[in-house]
Amino acid sequence: MNYKKNFIEFMVKSGVLTFGDFITKSGRKTPYFINTGNYKTGEQAAKLGQFYAKCIEENRKTGKITGDITALFGPAYKGIPLAVATSISLATEFQCNVNYCFNRKEAKDHGEGGTMVGYKLQDGDKVLIIEDVITAGTAIRECFPILKSTADVKIEGLIISVDRMERGAGNKTAIQEIEEEFGIKTFPIVTVREIIDTLYNTEVDGKVYINDEMKARMEAYLQEYCVK
Repeated sequence: MNYKKNFIEFMVKSGVLTFGDFITKSGRKTPYFINTGNYKTGEQAAKLGQFYAKCIEENRKTGKITGDITALFGPAYKGIPLAVATSISLATEFQCNVNYCFNRKEAKDHGEGGTMVGYKLQDGDKVLIIEDVITAGTAIRECFPILKSTADVKIEGLIISVDRMERGAGNKTAIQEIEEEFGIKTFPIVTVREIIDTLYNTEVDGKVYINDEMKARMEAYLQEYCVK
C-alpha cells in the first residue's frame, strides 16, 4: 500500500491529479481529473515508470499477470512514454528486459511504412497495454483492432494509473465491460476510492486537496457515475 500512497502524492505534486471542474472524454462533468500529459521532466518519467513496474511485478508475484510478457504496448500518444518508462524500470529495477512498441495515429507511407513503432509484434506474443486512465473505455477499445491487425498476439492485461470505477456504456464499470467483451483484466496502480481515502483531510506540501467540500463532490460523482 505504501507505493500506492506515494503514487497518489506523486500525481498531486506533479500537477497530474487535479481538483476543480472538468469534462471527461466521455462528456461527464467531474470534480477531479488525471492528465498524464502534465508529466514533463526526466525525473517524473523515471518515477512514473517505477510505479507502473511495481504494479506489474506485484501482480506477477500473485500470478495475476504471466511472468513471460513479450512486449508493452503504449497507445498513441500518452501511452507512448508510459510504455517506454515502464520497460526501462522493469529492466533496471527488476532485471526483466521487455520489448516495447507503440502506434502512430496515421500510417507512415514511406520507409518501412505501417502504423507501429518499436518492437515488431509476432504471432503468439504476450502483450500488456500500458495506459493512463479508463473512464468509459473508449480509447482502450481502439487498441484491440490495432494490435490484432498487426499479429495474432495474446493481450495479457491492461495496466493503468487510476481506476475511476465508472460505468461504461451500461451498468457495469468500463473495466468490467472490457473484461467481458475482450477477456482482458485491468490492473490499476490505484483506484479513485484509494485516492479519497489517502488525501481526505491530509496535507500534501502543506495543502489539503480533498477537504469536506471536495470529498462531498467526489462522493456525489461516484454515486451518479460509478459502480460500488
